[in-house]
Amino acid sequence: PGGTMRLLCALLVLLPAAAVASRTRRELAPGLYEHGVVAAGGPYCERGDVCCRGRDDGCTVPYLDTVCYCDLFCNRSVSDCCPDFWEYCLGIPPPFPRAHGCARAGRHYPSGATFRDNCNLCTCSQGGRWDCEDHPCLMDPELINAVNSGNFGWRAANYSQFWGMTLDEGIRYRLGTVRPPPTVLNMNELHMPVDSNEVLPRHFDAAAKWPGMIHEPLDQGNCAGSWAFSTAAVASDRISIHSMGHMTPALSPQNLLSCDTRNQRGCGGGRLDGAWWYLRRRGVVTDECYPFTSRGGRAPGQPCMMHSRSTGRGKRQATARCPNPRARANHIYQATPAYRLAADEKEIMKELMENGPVQAILEVHEDFFAYRSGIYRHTRVAEGKAPAHRRHGTHSVKITGWGEEQLPDGQTQKYWTAANSWGKDWGEKGYFRIARGVNECDVETFVVGVWGRVGAEDMHHG
Repeated sequence: PGGTMRLLCALLVLLPAAAVASRTRRELAPGLYEHGVVAAGGPYCERGDVCCRGRDDGCTVPYLDTVCYCDLFCNRSVSDCCPDFWEYCLGIPPPFPRAHGCARAGRHYPSGATFRDNCNLCTCSQGGRWDCEDHPCLMDPELINAVNSGNFGWRAANYSQFWGMTLDEGIRYRLGTVRPPPTVLNMNELHMPVDSNEVLPRHFDAAAKWPGMIHEPLDQGNCAGSWAFSTAAVASDRISIHSMGHMTPALSPQNLLSCDTRNQRGCGGGRLDGAWWYLRRRGVVTDECYPFTSRGGRAPGQPCMMHSRSTGRGKRQATARCPNPRARANHIYQATPAYRLAADEKEIMKELMENGPVQAILEVHEDFFAYRSGIYRHTRVAEGKAPAHRRHGTHSVKITGWGEEQLPDGQTQKYWTAANSWGKDWGEKGYFRIARGVNECDVETFVVGVWGRVGAEDMHHG
């Protein structure tokens, strides 16, 4: 009997405590209508046909990400009533102002709520309407569908790395080569002797001729520094080839971005002639020694962390340790003066076949960002849109080979193979093919070659 009495007493103590805790949770919860009544999804009490007397904590209906109540207890200063409680259960207007909000995907949102539709921000207005920005987006589903449904010879894709960026941001942050001024464009051309009867191979791949000496495509992120990336990429391959594989450095774009500041703007764009001047006069270290850290690209330029001094005969020696503390080799690599090739298909092919990859400028249009595979030619699918949807900017890339493809109509389509600097997830594992012999997007307008500064004493460097 004594044990039974103690159990009953314990239950009498616990039950009120549980009830108090339950009341406390509901009573301490914030009200639902601090910003007005949001009729999110229509009737609630009416839909469940519930109106409960007094307090009934089970008299609930799902509401947004919580619940609302249809009992008389809800009608207090800190209200947790359902939006239609007053009209349906009491027959009176709600005591709170009605916030109309905006509907989206079966849900309602209060005024001021926002969401992103690709590159455009949409805001719920006081009038219950979504007001969206109207920027042309870098990834345009309409453009992608138009390319893929047309007969253009290449396929387009929607890249997650570009999703959410405007076309203007793509031009501003994903390119970064200043178009050469007339004084540079008119520099003397170095002509490669090509006999009129000479037959060049139909296909050529620098990586096949020089295995282990052609470096993989790079990724400039949102740093508008293609001027530095394409220069470092071509110089890396050329030094490897001209040293006969004794040196195979992957040169540092960051070294150029941070240290080549003479009329250059780092991740804000730069000139190719300035980059080659720096590589000849100052030289750069490897990417392992001075890794790329400007992927975001929009921050102020990073200070130069690599310096060198002359050792005579134009050679340089590093006077600073590698910014990467795990790297020890701070050898400075240099090039001879860069030279411009004639804007001639065969001469470019012969230079590439004999001396290695070359650098080329490229006018990038709005559709190029979506390139996935095939032989690229600029399409006119954006012709019917406003001028803001038809943008282009100057880029620079590394041409590594060429080939040709038989088209379904029997014609032959010639192409260049080039390495871009948008990572290996873009295009054909970081590469793209573009129509050859027709100066597509100015790819044959300004083509540059260079020799690595390689001496006998350099042959022991790796």
